[in-house]
Amino acid sequence: MEKKFNIKRISATNVKAAEICRIMDEAGIGFVPVDNHCWAEAFPYRPKMEVRMVHNGAQLLINYRVTEETVRAVAPHDDGNVWEDSCCELFLSPVADGTYYNMECNAAGTMLIGFGPKREGRERAPQEVLDKVDRWSSLGRTPFDNIEGEQTWQLCLAVPTEAYYHHHLESFAGLQVKGNVYKCGDKLPHPHFLSLYPIDLPKPDFHRPNFFGSVVFEK
Repeated sequence: MEKKFNIKRISATNVKAAEICRIMDEAGIGFVPVDNHCWAEAFPYRPKMEVRMVHNGAQLLINYRVTEETVRAVAPHDDGNVWEDSCCELFLSPVADGTYYNMECNAAGTMLIGFGPKREGRERAPQEVLDKVDRWSSLGRTPFDNIEGEQTWQLCLAVPTEAYYHHHLESFAGLQVKGNVYKCGDKLPHPHFLSLYPIDLPKPDFHRPNFFGSVVFEK
């Protein structure tokens, strides 16, 4: 049977990112491990990453939890190279039309959203779209260079339907779509690549929707 990532619907509305951990705790939402250690031979370091998500129709609420030996978040502004930092990513195809969105956010809440059918020629979301995503990080929102020594940090995103700006989604409710969740850090002392659904390729490449798995939003 195909593995599915199920996203429960909650009643809370107009949720701020700083409230997400409490709301999910109160709703009894557990974390799911993001534990496919991609390209382990070339990149043997393996941090710990978990994710949990809920939605309220109008918002997708995401909570990432990471334990790693070095944390980095130097990207100075949105739409920068956040994948080079300690970065959590959700790739999602909300409509089965051959396109997908890559939503990538570093440990300081600096993010980018890309759109298109493949890795090449992706369109970056304008700042007014990025500003619609409320963000909270346990490490604060100010960029920082390497913090050494193992620690656990959390990142929360309150993502409105408008963030998927090419598709004018009315609601997340009932969507049965494809996607994947990733953790990377291309310029950390020990680069690494983790995924929710496995990727069977010889070299690192998250932009492969043919390896996306099922993501089901409760009605």
